[in-house]
Amino acid sequence: MGRIQLKSVTKSFGDVQVIPPLDLTIEDGEFTVFVGPSGCGKSTLLRLIAGLEDMTSGTIDIDGSDATDVPPAKRGLAMVFQSYALYPHMTVRKNIAFPLRMAKLDQAEIDRRVEGAASVLNLADYLDRRPGQLSGGQRQRVAIGRAIVREPAAFLFDEPLSNLDAALRVGMRLEISELHERLETTMIYVTHDQVEAMTMADKIVVLQAGVIEQVGSPLELYRTPRNLFVAGFIGSPKMNFFEGEEAAKHNAHTIGIRPEHIAVSNTEGTWSGIVSVSEHLGSDTFFHVHETGLAETLTVRADGEVDFRHGDRIHLTPRSDVIHRFDAQGLRIG
Repeated sequence: MGRIQLKSVTKSFGDVQVIPPLDLTIEDGEFTVFVGPSGCGKSTLLRLIAGLEDMTSGTIDIDGSDATDVPPAKRGLAMVFQSYALYPHMTVRKNIAFPLRMAKLDQAEIDRRVEGAASVLNLADYLDRRPGQLSGGQRQRVAIGRAIVREPAAFLFDEPLSNLDAALRVGMRLEISELHERLETTMIYVTHDQVEAMTMADKIVVLQAGVIEQVGSPLELYRTPRNLFVAGFIGSPKMNFFEGEEAAKHNAHTIGIRPEHIAVSNTEGTWSGIVSVSEHLGSDTFFHVHETGLAETLTVRADGEVDFRHGDRIHLTPRSDVIHRFDAQGLRIG
């Protein structure tokens, strides 16, 4: 079991409150991602759950029991850090086994758990190597293995892929998602990368300045962002926003349209502008368009076969059914 409840949790450093009163429930077996810009409080929140930071006020329940004053080692949680935190002089086997030896488990049980984790993570052939002999992705799997052997109620991941190159990040995203499917254990994952959040999460918690802006599935946040912050943060490339006359046509203070929801043409359209930059990525092409009279720059995502160049005039038509409307406070209308 791994149900975690935060009730009126706050955190202050001196006179600065970094987490205002916050309530959140993470269900057993859920893959929950905390996402937001740097400094939004997501790592602090994870450390509060882990017990590595003391709360200023509030309570944390784990599996229905108050864990607020329970030491980190006794909360039944396992944390995976971005720095791997491996012992360089120990073999992979000893690194994975370390928390079990500290818990004084018998050797037969340690061997069983280590070999089981190594099998799950494809590390069986590397058990006698040291971390310095492994790739970044393999070292991260060792760190995850050390968490798995503890058989925790929940795994806590603090930006675990930030030290990997782009190709390894994609591979490790898949591996962690597959691991969650196999283990069916609660996972809480912190990242500033909204692509990681969208591709991995059952539930996303979007944070800004310690405040939860929205909680929901990836598609819920993509389709119905509750305010301008979420609308601009979720989605890549980010949503285009317009005010003034164009927004007034839709009875809104601000409207938003995603780059992938704008059709392009060389003959006619609702809007017209000049291509300033075109980015050809194979399957997709991104056009950055100016002189539209709508915004300084408008971003459009089109099929990779569409070929407009710098200086070309381009005609644009937004899909009317996916225009997002926001009021003067930045909250979603409708």
